[in-house]
Amino acid sequence: MKKPLVVLVGPTAVGKTAASIGLAQKLNGEIISGDSMQIFRGLDIGTAKITPEEMDGVPHHLIDIKEPWETFSAAEFKQRADQCIADIAERGRLPILVGGTGFYVNSVLYEYHFGEAERDEAYRQELLQYQAEHGDEALWKLLEQKDAPSAQRLHCHDSKRIIRALEVLHVTGVPASQRQNTLEREQMRYHTVYLGLNLPRDILYGRINHRVDQMIAAGLEQETRQALTQGVDRDALSMTSLGYRQMVQYINGEISLERAVELIKRDTRHFAKRQLTWFRRDPNIRWVEKQGKTEQQVEAELLQQIREKL
Repeated sequence: MKKPLVVLVGPTAVGKTAASIGLAQKLNGEIISGDSMQIFRGLDIGTAKITPEEMDGVPHHLIDIKEPWETFSAAEFKQRADQCIADIAERGRLPILVGGTGFYVNSVLYEYHFGEAERDEAYRQELLQYQAEHGDEALWKLLEQKDAPSAQRLHCHDSKRIIRALEVLHVTGVPASQRQNTLEREQMRYHTVYLGLNLPRDILYGRINHRVDQMIAAGLEQETRQALTQGVDRDALSMTSLGYRQMVQYINGEISLERAVELIKRDTRHFAKRQLTWFRRDPNIRWVEKQGKTEQQVEAELLQQIREKL
C-alpha cells in the first residue's frame, strides 16, 4: 500500500499557505514545505516564510533546516521529504506537501534518479573554463541555445544548475525539459491527491506587487545586510534568490532602491509565470480556481477533491 499524500502547489502569492493550514486542521495533517528558499534560517522576509502565529498549531517540516551560506539540492530534499512523509504517516497523521518549487515537488512525486551515471568530468571542466572566460550570461545563453525551456527556469547566475543541465544533455542527448515531461507521465510514488491553486493573471500580479511592498516595509534590506554581515557570499544559493539578489545589487551601489523594488516585482511576476508553465504540464494536477470564491469556498472545494480520492 502506498502512503497517502496531499500536495498543494501553485504560483507564488496565490494563497497556498493559508489554504494549507485549514486543510491540515481539518484532516489531522502536518505540512511539509516544498519551497527551496524557506529552508534557510534567518531569511524570513524575502521568502514570505510562515510565522509561528500563522502556523496556528499545525506542525511544519523542512523550514529553517540550513544556514544561508550552505547549499541544498533536490536530491537532499527528496531524501528529507520522504523521511518526513514516513514519520508523519507513522504517527497516524496526513502528510501535506505545500510549495511552489516544481522540481523539488516532482522529485518526491516521481522516480527521479540522482546519481553519477550522467556525469562527464572532462566536459564539466570545459564548461567551467568557458564560464571563467566568457561569464555567467554567456554560459546561460549556451544552455538557451540547446535547451530553451530549461534555460528559462534558471537564473543566468545559477551556474551550478546551468552546468548540470548542459552536462546531462551532453551525456544523454536528451534535454532536461523533455526528461521532466516524461517523468510527469509516470506512476506516482505515493497515493497522491495533487491539487493546484490559481488566480487570473492580473489579480495574481497585483498580489505579488503588494507582497513585495510589504517585504520592503518589513525590512528586507536590513535582513539582506545582516546575512552579508554574517559572511554569506552574494553568490550563495540563498542570496541568488528573488528579493535578496536585487537587494544585494542595491546594497553594493549597483542600482537604486527604486530600481531594486521594480526588479523584484518584475522578476517575481516572471517567476510566477514560469511556475504555472511548469505545473500546467502535469495532467495529474486538479486545479481549483480562486476567482470569485471566498477562502471558505476554496477550502471546501479542496477538501472535496481530497476526500473523493483518499
